[in-house]
Amino acid sequence: MRLITLDDIIDIYVKLNQRGLNFIKSKFHFNPIKRSKSAFESKNIQLGNWWNIPTIKERWNLKVTGEKTLDFVAFTMNNYLKNRKNLKMLSLGSGNCATELKYAEYDNFQDILCCDISDISLEKAKARAQEKNLNNINFKVQDVNKYSFAPNTYDIIFFRASLHHFKNIEQLIGESIKKALKENGILIIDEYIGPNRLQFPNHQIKAINKSLKIVPKKFRKRYKVNLYKNKVYGSGIIRMIIADPSECIESQKILPTINKYFKTIYQATYGGNILAITLKDISHHFIDLDEEKKKILNTLFEFEDDYLKNNPSDFIYGIYQK
Repeated sequence: MRLITLDDIIDIYVKLNQRGLNFIKSKFHFNPIKRSKSAFESKNIQLGNWWNIPTIKERWNLKVTGEKTLDFVAFTMNNYLKNRKNLKMLSLGSGNCATELKYAEYDNFQDILCCDISDISLEKAKARAQEKNLNNINFKVQDVNKYSFAPNTYDIIFFRASLHHFKNIEQLIGESIKKALKENGILIIDEYIGPNRLQFPNHQIKAINKSLKIVPKKFRKRYKVNLYKNKVYGSGIIRMIIADPSECIESQKILPTINKYFKTIYQATYGGNILAITLKDISHHFIDLDEEKKKILNTLFEFEDDYLKNNPSDFIYGIYQK
C-alpha cells in the first residue's frame, strides 16, 4: 500500500490547472459525500481520460461485442432483451445517464429510474431526455447507500462505472439488489473490478512505465499544463481518500460477490490495466488520429493484450441472473 507518491503531488498540480482552485478546495470538505460529488461536477474533465478516445471505445466494443461499431447497449438489446417488453430498470450511480438514455430509446422499456448523488449531472440528463422526447426515463437525486429497495420490482439493475464507488458490496449485491430484482431479473455491470483504491501491484506499475516509453515525448505533454508525463508512480492511499472517499473502495469484491449470488449469462473483459493509466492526462493527443498516432495506439493495444495473457482484466462487462 502506497501512502503518498510523487504522482499525488503531480496530480494536485495538474488538477489545479485543469479544474481550478475551487475544485482543489472542494477536496477539503468534511462531508465525504460532497468530496465525492465534486469529482463529477466539473466542466473541464473530458479530454484527459482514456474513455474519450474514439479508438479506445472501438477496442472495447470489439472485445465485448465482437464488432468495433456495435456498442454494449445495442449488443445487449439484440441478444438478451430483444423479446422482452414493459421492462423496468434501476440504474444506480448513473452520473450523466448517457447509457441509460440509449436504453430509453428502445420501446422495450416501460420505466428507467436513474439515481445519483449529483443533482447537476441528473439535471443535464433530464434536459437531454426532454430534447429527445423520452418519457420512459426518470431521475432521482439519491445516496444509494441510503436507498430503500422495494422487493421484486425491477427487471434490470444496472451499474456503469459506479458499483466500484459503493461500500458493503456483499450486502448491496447479495441482499438489496437480489431482493429488488424480479424472479427472472438480471444484473448488468460495466465496471472497474481491479485493486481497491487503485493500489496496483508493482509489476503492473512497471508494465505501465514500459508502455509509456512507447509514446513519443511530444504526445506525453499533459492536458492544459506545461508538464510532460515521464513516469508513473501509482496513487497514494491518502490522496485517494481525500479526493474521492468512494473511489474503488471495495472494487476487488465485486466479481467474487456477483459469482456468489448470481449466475453468469454473459461476461467479457476489456483490459484497461495498462491503457487507463498510461493515457491518463495525455488522451487529448489521440482524439484525432493521423498515421503516426494510429501506430502508437496499436502498439499500446498489443502491449496491453500481451500483459492480459497472464493477468486478470481490470475492467469487465457482465450480464447476470438471479
